[in-house]
Amino acid sequence: MNTPAGLRVLILGGTGEARALAGTLATGLAAAPGGRVVTSLAGRVARPRLPAGETRIGGFGGPVGLARWLRAERIDTVVDATHPFATRISASALTACADVAVPLLVLRRPGWLAGPGDDWHRVADLATAAAALPGLGRRVMLTTGRQSLAAFAHLDGLFFLIRTIDPAAAPLPADRVLLLDRGPYTVDGELALLRTHRIDVLVTKDSGGRQTAAKLVAARRLGLPVLMVDRSPAPTSVATVATEEAALHWLARLRAGSAVE
Repeated sequence: MNTPAGLRVLILGGTGEARALAGTLATGLAAAPGGRVVTSLAGRVARPRLPAGETRIGGFGGPVGLARWLRAERIDTVVDATHPFATRISASALTACADVAVPLLVLRRPGWLAGPGDDWHRVADLATAAAALPGLGRRVMLTTGRQSLAAFAHLDGLFFLIRTIDPAAAPLPADRVLLLDRGPYTVDGELALLRTHRIDVLVTKDSGGRQTAAKLVAARRLGLPVLMVDRSPAPTSVATVATEEAALHWLARLRAGSAVE
């Protein structure tokens, strides 16, 4: 598929899908007059994997600030390819794009689906996960991200193996081991980690994707329960796709002047 040319695109990034899309668009738009690709990163990771093209790090100041930036930079379209749980920036993008009449596309990888042998317990939020946790196990592997750890800090009598990309700030569970690591992970590596720390329950968010799915395979093989925090659904009023290829197709139609849905 030919990459659309001549568009000024803002990608709200931080995911592998965002980096892949930026790479394809930056290559295709480099020789096009007026073409531009800017990826915005929240700045919450100390050493982010930078995409091709321009990079902007830091917040916009809410929907008003984002709308102002879109006008000033004459952006033609926004692709929200943020993490499925980055709800604040997604809400800001929805409001800002409507205010300045800039088309918005959501690129969101599908969530995980339980299969034969899985013992998943789906919950709506972190508070519900914390309330359900003591009934499922005593030695917990927690992979919900460093900004969500306060929800579990009050749980005494449980051991937590906490894996994050960057160091986490208090409050934290009292009995814990902090592991700083970044995917992709392997099934063998996850099995070894679970066995070494005698983990008997896994808590994670339904982020989807292949980079961190090995822990789910490892939990299945060991017969461990998984507390799965559900993501919020994408807004029905915005075009949503699941792959880079589909995003490129949508952008190509936009570039050609076709209506997009």
